[in-house]
Amino acid sequence: MKVKIAENIKFYRKQMKMTQSQLAEKLNGQKSLISNYENGYSTPDIYMLCKLAEIFEISLDELVEWEE
Repeated sequence: MKVKIAENIKFYRKQMKMTQSQLAEKLNGQKSLISNYENGYSTPDIYMLCKLAEIFEISLDELVEWEE
C-alpha cells in the first residue's frame, strides 16, 4: 500500500497556485513544515490533515488517497 499524502499536498497546493510559505502561513506553521510533508519526511497529524483538506476544499479521503 502506498499512501499518497505527500504527493497530494504538493499537487493541491500547486493547483491553488500557493507557495509553501503561503500554505504554511494558513496553517500557522513554517515553510519547512510544508516541505517536510511534501517530501515525506513527516506526516501531518489528523488535525493538520483536516485543516489541509479544508484549505484545498477537498474531502479528507481525497487528501489521503492510497493505492495498492
